[in-house]
Amino acid sequence: MSDKQVFWLMVLLSGAVAVIGVLSRPLLPVDETRYLSVAWEMFQNHNYLIPHKNGEIYTHKPPLLFWLINLVWAVTGPSEFAARLVGPAFGLASLFATVRLGRLLWPDHPETGWRAGAILAGFLVFSLFAGLTMFDSMLTLATLLGLSELVLATAPSTPQARRRGHWIGLGLALGLGVYAKGPVILLHILPPLLLYRLWTPAPRPWPRQILRGGAVAVLVALAVVALWLVPAIIAGGAEYRTAILWTQSAGRVTSSFAHARPVWTFLILAPALFFPWIWLPQSWRCLWRANWRDTGLRLCAIWFLSTFVLFSLVSGKQAHYLLPEYPALALMLARVLPGKFSRASVALAVLPVVVAGIYLTAIGLGLIPLSGVLELLQPRRAPLIFGLLLLILSGLVLRRTTQAGLAVLGLGVLLIINGLIAQTRLRPVYDAARLAKIAAPHEADGIAVINMSYNAEFNYTGRLTQPVAVLKTADLDAWISSHPKGVMIGRRDRAKPGWPARQEIIFMDQPYRIWFVSDKKE
Repeated sequence: MSDKQVFWLMVLLSGAVAVIGVLSRPLLPVDETRYLSVAWEMFQNHNYLIPHKNGEIYTHKPPLLFWLINLVWAVTGPSEFAARLVGPAFGLASLFATVRLGRLLWPDHPETGWRAGAILAGFLVFSLFAGLTMFDSMLTLATLLGLSELVLATAPSTPQARRRGHWIGLGLALGLGVYAKGPVILLHILPPLLLYRLWTPAPRPWPRQILRGGAVAVLVALAVVALWLVPAIIAGGAEYRTAILWTQSAGRVTSSFAHARPVWTFLILAPALFFPWIWLPQSWRCLWRANWRDTGLRLCAIWFLSTFVLFSLVSGKQAHYLLPEYPALALMLARVLPGKFSRASVALAVLPVVVAGIYLTAIGLGLIPLSGVLELLQPRRAPLIFGLLLLILSGLVLRRTTQAGLAVLGLGVLLIINGLIAQTRLRPVYDAARLAKIAAPHEADGIAVINMSYNAEFNYTGRLTQPVAVLKTADLDAWISSHPKGVMIGRRDRAKPGWPARQEIIFMDQPYRIWFVSDKKE
């Protein structure tokens, strides 16, 4: 198969795996449940200017994802399946944008772009997070579009009359990134812009040209963002203005709210984050021996390494924060790797899959006891089947020691993971809808959660139209008095209202109980 044919095969497989993932997995708590609930509240109250979560203004993220979900719902109604395809759509678009950037960087080697798109699809973690209802696939596309415009704006072959248009294009991409996830887009694009002399081909632009162009891009981005931000901060008041302009952007850099991690976190996680390509010895060898006078390779290296270091230094670290850097690594690998690898090299790349397959098979055969979190891998036939599938997949990749084979390995592992979730207790245990559907019929009587951090897990999953009350123990008596037929939800070890629960359900691997106020004995 040609590189172009392999790319299109990966696009089809990526789309199929994403759809199967949506059908296999419940909404992931607390992120996907929260974002669908914010979109649901926007759908209910028709307030498209300021997002709300559980009745309160939601300042943690910009509105683009919620707008797009509501745009889809305008056609389909509040369909969970349709809403959950928005994120994967941006993931697929990022594959095409990677191909385009590759062809801009190496116009004499168009096959590099096609290979990069296929390699990107084969990163397990990229395909996993690009298939979720989150903001990072949108940010990835904005980063790719912005860097493509930057390359065109600084290329010697670009006519002078067209450069301003590309700086405007960079500004539009920055605006898209801000709408997608906020000012964090600057961390992905500013390093290549500031270090342009290290990667732009000769004759290089003068600094004043970069300053002028960068100023145009920033002004365009500010104008685009102001279309929403100015009306929003006027309508939201001083508290909203402070939160949206400072607390949720610069504040996250200095002191993360919930995701503080050590500086070496991404380095330790790299074998998992960049599977399977990081496990391929030829990746390291070819990158080490690469011609680093190649300006395209330099751009990708600056893009990847600068952001990797910057996100390692800030306190908040989540695996999906690096999603916009996966195309940079894919482009570098596509440029330096051969089309075929040695069998020994591929054997090392599939080793983690073989180990996982043996482990799951041993669980399925009863050789490993089901205790702790492993109890969720029931019935035993599921880990047995999917463990064997991992071993079969590894054998097939070993027989076809090509870039396409390794790309399929990542998607194949993700498909098997989705199947394992769908066929074991993992799916119901992480399904917020089980609790929400018990409480939802009693919404008119009042629904409350007790002594728990509530992220609107039940608002969309229960299709609730009123906020859920968030109570501390001290608030119980007053709420019970005013809601004699109300329903309360809480973890068994944190909530003790004083009478037996009507029902107990394992949610997020913790026992949650449901109390009906009408069961309270006087």
